[in-house]
Amino acid sequence: MRKILFSFILTSLCIATTQAQTTTPQDTTYWTTGGKFTFLLNQSAFSNWVAGGENNVAGNMSFNYDFNYKKADWSWDNKLIASYGLTKTEGSDFTKKTDDRFELNSLLGKKASVNWYYSVYFNFKTQFDKGYKFSTDADGNEIRTEYTHSFSPAYLQFGPGALWKKSDNLKVNFAPAALKLVMVDKDFTTIDGYEDGDYFGVDAGKSIRYELGASIAAYYKFTAMENVSFENILNLYSNYLEDPQNVDIDYTLNVVMQINKYLSTNLAFQTIYDDNAFKGFQVREVFGVGFNYAFGAAKKKK
Repeated sequence: MRKILFSFILTSLCIATTQAQTTTPQDTTYWTTGGKFTFLLNQSAFSNWVAGGENNVAGNMSFNYDFNYKKADWSWDNKLIASYGLTKTEGSDFTKKTDDRFELNSLLGKKASVNWYYSVYFNFKTQFDKGYKFSTDADGNEIRTEYTHSFSPAYLQFGPGALWKKSDNLKVNFAPAALKLVMVDKDFTTIDGYEDGDYFGVDAGKSIRYELGASIAAYYKFTAMENVSFENILNLYSNYLEDPQNVDIDYTLNVVMQINKYLSTNLAFQTIYDDNAFKGFQVREVFGVGFNYAFGAAKKKK
């Protein structure tokens, strides 16, 4: 089921991208497409360093692509985000992930007034690779236990709502009745001693958790000064069916300081609060020099 869903999403993405590029001239005049591939490299080395430290090297790859459509009163915004990163530390037997993400967002709007639209949104996210919990055995050796992998977990959200859109770089979508599915591998919920909700909130012996609640998604990108841009992505979700006061939070800040056409200094900061996954805030921060390659073209006019 999960593999079929993933294949359907990728196929839909390919079809949409192809349509944006190969349909009749009348249709293609309304598409805006563009994206960027970034490879980020971090490295630290120490020799006789009294303060301490471990040699390490890390690499992160990310792909961010937008394909948006606008015609008359209709607006359809789509964003694909894919990223993966690894780090290797001297003295550790394992290479560890620094990033692992696949996310597809789609937002369809029909204008109601100047900046307001009736909307329907779709969000899907999962990861590419296995994830592990690390610990040490009785002899002090580092060991790892598989905890996640592709489609475990996978999140699917969709629902109707209202969109406030000032521009492609400033918009907020409100969805008061949004369905959320949390999909996991049943193998993780059928182990001995498993209790309801231990694995991303999914009940024992199950592979899907159903939620119904309110969603707010905000996007704001601006240029602070020449060649320095800030991208803010915020997603909030409250489950009406269980602990609605425990709002899920997912906030990402991407700062790009452009050096030239191909090189930039990048900072990525992300924090997540989801009490079904972890009782507290999850924080991820990556900083380094990146190589960039841009895709797509400027907006086409009618």
